Amino acid sequence: MEGRNIALKLMYNGTAYHGWQVQKNAVTVAETLEKALSTVVCHPVKCTGAGRTDAGVHAETYIANFRTSSSIPCDRIPLAVNTRLPRDVQEALDKARAEEPWPLAKNTLDLLWSNLAAAREEDLPICQDTGMACVFVELGTEVHIEGSFEAAIHEGVRRGYTDGYLRKSIVADPLRRGNTGDNTPAAITVHLVDGDGCTITVAPKGFGSENMSRIRMLKPADGVEGFKKFVVETVRLAGSNPCPPIVLGIGVGGSFDKVAYLAKKALLRPLDVPNPDPYYAALEGELLTAINALGIGPQGFGGKTTCLGLAIEQMPTHVAGLPVAVNVSCHVTRRASATL
Repeated sequence: MEGRNIALKLMYNGTAYHGWQVQKNAVTVAETLEKALSTVVCHPVKCTGAGRTDAGVHAETYIANFRTSSSIPCDRIPLAVNTRLPRDVQEALDKARAEEPWPLAKNTLDLLWSNLAAAREEDLPICQDTGMACVFVELGTEVHIEGSFEAAIHEGVRRGYTDGYLRKSIVADPLRRGNTGDNTPAAITVHLVDGDGCTITVAPKGFGSENMSRIRMLKPADGVEGFKKFVVETVRLAGSNPCPPIVLGIGVGGSFDKVAYLAKKALLRPLDVPNPDPYYAALEGELLTAINALGIGPQGFGGKTTCLGLAIEQMPTHVAGLPVAVNVSCHVTRRASATL
């Protein structure tokens, strides 16, 4: 192909991928990158990498290249690639479009799909609410950090929102308000893990859906039926407010503060990855069916597609309690990870 030969310097978390090289029956880094780049430059793309990698391998610096006839500036390509949904959310939306029988609901899903396409083509955010930067860090106990780690994260958020011309939505005080002007501070959660690595996941969270989230300290006697009733009730009460189709993160167990963290953490799990515990995996499927049976539908216009997917995260709790939290997200459930 004539045109430019563009070099890419990549950093990625390879946990969900079967190595770099394209394979027939497995998701790989090269395949995912080629699909994203193809939508940006509007023609098929073939990436050539510096070498093969095994399944689950991360990369701190990986060099690849591709050729394109597109005139998009090189410095805009990274931003353009990030103006699209994660693969699992996109695939769930595509599946819903194909299976939705209600004409108005299907038309609404088509409009959402058109919005995603416009964001890709125009290199613009998918939603005007570019969210509060929720940052999750898995920090190895053997890592030594010089300087302020949190300050570095806040500075990264400031640069990203300023250089990317993203909406700044953070106020300095919850009651006295006053916009900070750069979307900082970020909401940072640090989890210590074994080893000498550091994985950072950024999940911008819009508040139209966040405001529909709920937490309740159920009684042990409420049991699994009370748990399910609370989750479904949360979606019913939210109605069209969170701009469905939604994605749900559900936490159960722990304490008042921990269960909210579990619900937020659950939103980080890809929709096509069930809970590793078969009991909770079955509950996820049961709840998804019950929620979609509510008939709220896309944007509240009715239909079978109220929820694209959900994830449950659980942990031990006190014998006298049954904490439950539901974190509501719209279909624009954004997240990206990097391993340092």
